[in-house]
Amino acid sequence: MEKLNKKVTTGLKVLISAILIYFIFTKINVGEIKDILITSNPFYLILAAIFFILSKFIGAIRLNLYFHQLSIMLTHKSNFKLYLLGMFYNLFLPGGIGGDAYKGYILKKTFDVKTKKMVSVLILDRLSGLLLLFIYACTLLVFIELEILNGYRWLLMIAIPLSVIVFWLLNKKFFNYVLPIFWKTTALSALVQAAQLVSIWFILLALNIDTNQISYLIIFLISSIVAVVPLTLGGIGSREVTFFYGAKFLGLDQNVSVGTSVLFFLITALVSLTGVLYHFKKIKLELAGSTTSSID
Repeated sequence: MEKLNKKVTTGLKVLISAILIYFIFTKINVGEIKDILITSNPFYLILAAIFFILSKFIGAIRLNLYFHQLSIMLTHKSNFKLYLLGMFYNLFLPGGIGGDAYKGYILKKTFDVKTKKMVSVLILDRLSGLLLLFIYACTLLVFIELEILNGYRWLLMIAIPLSVIVFWLLNKKFFNYVLPIFWKTTALSALVQAAQLVSIWFILLALNIDTNQISYLIIFLISSIVAVVPLTLGGIGSREVTFFYGAKFLGLDQNVSVGTSVLFFLITALVSLTGVLYHFKKIKLELAGSTTSSID
């Protein structure tokens, strides 16, 4: 029954992603987007990929800090391998077990850790990232010229420290065993999202977009928040829809906006694909003190 439910859930995600992609491609000029992608500057795309990889490396360090709080003292090298495998599963093998769920399953199976705590740190890792997406979005919205925000920018400024306080209180009340690393993980989350913003900025440069860059960055931040909602296949479709309507709302070129989203997805897919190596090759989980444990 559980396997059937997973298949149904996966099928629905694939269907929703397909519908959203089809909808978007009926609203945009596919030929123009193709030309945009073909004429993009490869040098800036390489830089965009480098900063995306950097963001994932920092994200893996953040997650490993959470694992260390559970006395799972993985080395950063073995943790990064597991992180890449999780990325691969999230994007390419959604019908099986998701990347986060797989990491939790393997670590629970290998080490003596409570399921509740393992699930908690995986969720907190995601929430920490979402917190900084929200903070950066609010910060950039303060500086954008948008009539609807006139008279309300002070709310955005208040929302920034308030969101941090709320997240800290949440950690303190329900997850006090990770409270000692709260500020470290928050700082790493800031670096993760900053690196991804730089990645998007390089994509904009690759597309020769030198105006309204802040607007595109805001759309990216909002699309990243939307993509976390588990309604589509790895965020496919939902991110493109956000870029499309975000551009429409802000008066930007929708074809360029969707083209930016497509390039970011291609970079994500290429990096995630490297995790296939650890699907076929056993990962040796190295711990402090040179202890190793192979996983199947």
